[in-house]
Amino acid sequence: MLLPVTPTLGVVLAVLLVFAVAVAGWASLGRGREIAVAGVRAAVQLAAVSLLIGWVVRSLGPLLGFLALMFAVAVRTAGRRITPNRTWWWAALPIAAGVAPVVVALLLTGLLPPRGIALIPVTGILIGGALTATVLGGRRALDELGARRGEVEAGMALGLLDRDARLEIARPAASDALLPGLDQTRTVGLVTLPGAFVGMLLGGASPVQAGAVQLFVLVALMAVQAVAVALVLELVARGLLHRD
Repeated sequence: MLLPVTPTLGVVLAVLLVFAVAVAGWASLGRGREIAVAGVRAAVQLAAVSLLIGWVVRSLGPLLGFLALMFAVAVRTAGRRITPNRTWWWAALPIAAGVAPVVVALLLTGLLPPRGIALIPVTGILIGGALTATVLGGRRALDELGARRGEVEAGMALGLLDRDARLEIARPAASDALLPGLDQTRTVGLVTLPGAFVGMLLGGASPVQAGAVQLFVLVALMAVQAVAVALVLELVARGLLHRD
């Protein structure tokens, strides 16, 4: 067992969380409360999932409901990170467009068995990657448009369509959302050994099998994130996803 579930683990986790909050406060990052809430929520949510997962994976109805819940929470989280107004729900499009085709392709080819114990973790990893890319791409695009509004207006004055003028300014910034995934993929095995690889090894798989699964996860994530960033950029350029 990688981490034995003991009182010591609980104490270490609490200390690390308090340390993270303290550092954020010391550096005036303004995220101390969010860090504390995120840590507590993660503990509660993982405890609930740990108790429910055995029931969820055995029945189709609960399985589909759990996947829908994962998607809904991701959309809400991503949308609210990008904008506080009612256009946040457009975040559903880049997340769904990135994740759904990959999951369907895996199911149709038989690479992903249609069982909850396999479907939930794989779908969760892909939704998480799409969420991150959507948030980073959307926020960077809107921040850039706000900071360089004059250049957007100049482009329109020169005859560019509103969409094209926004794209010219927002595209380079939004593409930065792909950098975390690219760096993780480029340095895998040299800098980090990601969770899927370690989990497979601990589960008794051979290093070759673990490496194959991790490679699949990384490549699938790059595909999902590329789609998510492209679509959130398009939504911003068309003014469908915006800030007041």
